[in-house]
Amino acid sequence: MTHYHAAVWIDHHEAHVVEFGTSGQSSETVKSRHPVKRRHVKAGSLSSWRAKEDPDYFNDVAGALEGVGEILVVGPADAKFAFFKHLQAKHPALAAKVVGIETVDHPSNGELVNYAKNYFHKVERMLPQLG
Repeated sequence: MTHYHAAVWIDHHEAHVVEFGTSGQSSETVKSRHPVKRRHVKAGSLSSWRAKEDPDYFNDVAGALEGVGEILVVGPADAKFAFFKHLQAKHPALAAKVVGIETVDHPSNGELVNYAKNYFHKVERMLPQLG
C-alpha cells in the first residue's frame, strides 16, 4: 500500500521505510545484501576504513519508496547522505520528492512516524509563507 508521506531511517546495514497518510500506515525493512565491513587501515593512510557504498542496497530502498509523494530521509551517520546522492544520480524523480534529511539515532517505527508527521506538518505550514 502506498501512502503520500514516507520516512526512511537508513544506515549502512538496513533501512526502515514507513509510509503514512490519512488511510493508515505501512512499514518495510530493507537489509543490505552485502553488509559493509570495516577494513583495516594502515596508520597515517588516507584510505577509508569503510568499504564502498552498496548500490544494490540503495536501489532496493528506492524501490520501497516508489509511488510516495514526499520523503524524509533520516539516520545516525553518513548513509543518509550517500543514499540521497544515489537517488540524485540514479533515481532523480525520487530525489525530487525528498523534503528533508535529518540526523536521528535509532527510533522505533512508531517514533519514526511521529517524528516524520511533525516534520511534514512544519514543512507544510511553511509553504504558504515561501510563496
